[in-house]
Amino acid sequence: MADNPLTLSTHAQAQVESTFNTGDLRRRYDFSSRVSELAPDQTPFFRVLSKVAKKATTDPEFKTLEQRSMWHKRYAYAVALDLNGAAPGSGDNDSDYADFAFASGDLQAGDEMNVKFETDYLSAGNVQNILGQTGTAVGASGTKPIFFLENQMVKIPVRKVAAANIADDTVPTVYVDDYMVVKIQNLGVPAASPDAEAIYAKCIVVRGIAAGSDHVTLPDVQYESTGTTWEANAGTSGLAEKDKCYVIGSAHAEGSGFPDTYKDTPYKDVVSYTQIWKTTMQMTNTARATELKLARDEWARVWKNKLIEHKWDIETDLLFSSKYKDSAGVRYTAGIVDYILSSGNVFSIDIANSQANGGTSSDDFLQNMSDFMDPRYNSSNATMFMCDTATYNWLHKLGGFQKNDVEISSQFRFDFAVTGKKKLFGLPVTQITTPYGDMNVVRNVHLDGSPVRIVAVNLKHVSYRPLVGNGVNRDTSVYVGVQSLENTGVDRRIDLIQTEAGLEIVMPEAHAVWK
Repeated sequence: MADNPLTLSTHAQAQVESTFNTGDLRRRYDFSSRVSELAPDQTPFFRVLSKVAKKATTDPEFKTLEQRSMWHKRYAYAVALDLNGAAPGSGDNDSDYADFAFASGDLQAGDEMNVKFETDYLSAGNVQNILGQTGTAVGASGTKPIFFLENQMVKIPVRKVAAANIADDTVPTVYVDDYMVVKIQNLGVPAASPDAEAIYAKCIVVRGIAAGSDHVTLPDVQYESTGTTWEANAGTSGLAEKDKCYVIGSAHAEGSGFPDTYKDTPYKDVVSYTQIWKTTMQMTNTARATELKLARDEWARVWKNKLIEHKWDIETDLLFSSKYKDSAGVRYTAGIVDYILSSGNVFSIDIANSQANGGTSSDDFLQNMSDFMDPRYNSSNATMFMCDTATYNWLHKLGGFQKNDVEISSQFRFDFAVTGKKKLFGLPVTQITTPYGDMNVVRNVHLDGSPVRIVAVNLKHVSYRPLVGNGVNRDTSVYVGVQSLENTGVDRRIDLIQTEAGLEIVMPEAHAVWK
């Protein structure tokens, strides 16, 4: 069907303002900078990435290394003790180790014991468990806590319980949290049936448990589930931080020599893909030459809209796509929502109900923020919070508006408050003050109707990666006259907008969604 000035080709419609002059036919124009200036409110994620997190790649299948240091998470779980056996490697047996209750008098300063340690994160890459994910079980393959050394001081959490409240693998009805401090004297392997993923350590107690009627049990596992049973891997219940045994230092004798060391493997490979986006605009030359009311130049009017449409498509793919390569070789870049749902922090939020009916309160949200903004892994200063419209409104109502944190009394303070508005790269941003830093909150209409309400992205660990190599720039470009009367003999003009780029996302612990 032939086009007329009011009926354009169904293939595509695109528009550009007069400032976006396409110039001569058969030319390529780099639009990578100019396209980001169009309608920034409609595509906030792409807008910010193109300004602060843009990094070219020379390979459509590009690899990134995640690096996680071990020094701040040298933790394990004391899964069993042997109070009477020989030192590891000197005739003891793995079956000699037990996790039942011990008399508190056996765990005083100067007492010796063997401790079996296991942990729940992979040594290769130091990839720890993440809130909302199933996680790695204690003692799983590849989790051996390789960081333990002689002369290290280790804090071991314990529970003091009355004998009447002792039951194996059950939280006692009455207990008191306490801890021991031990010093590792030597490391070894039991003579019989050793656990390949465990570290066995001969220890001397430095801070013991006061003798008395109470007995002592180990926390036993790393996850706390609902109810009373302690389970080995209760995934979404969250990490039980209080059960972890941390290295807290070292102690050496006068005149002693240098200690041993360990070597971790802090790197993990991440492979990502670029994706090719294409948007075309076509119109007959008759339609192009016809002057209309309101917008005289129909080609120019539609052209700008096509640029926005192209950027809109990139925005939604960067949000909701999934890293994939199909049988035809077509590459699909990662989407931040899919990535976080499958690998990052996942929290629940209920804004439909009142707090009295189980809806999320400010206390609930601040607890999530305290988990997410763990200073070992994250920083609010580098994080952008994108919200759907309903949650954007809810946050404003929840926080109110305060110029500064206001103390009404010594018992009540606005620690969660909307404290300002600003422009960030042309985007309207709401600043919400919390005890864990200022949240930079942006409304993203593309999240409306999606499974998630808030997407928190640490911009230090995400990048927009256009393909640029060998002098060829595949970032957003306009190809003028890919079909024209001059080069095909067909009396119409077709222009092409094309982008080849990908989203690089690393360090899943630095990103979160609320759904």
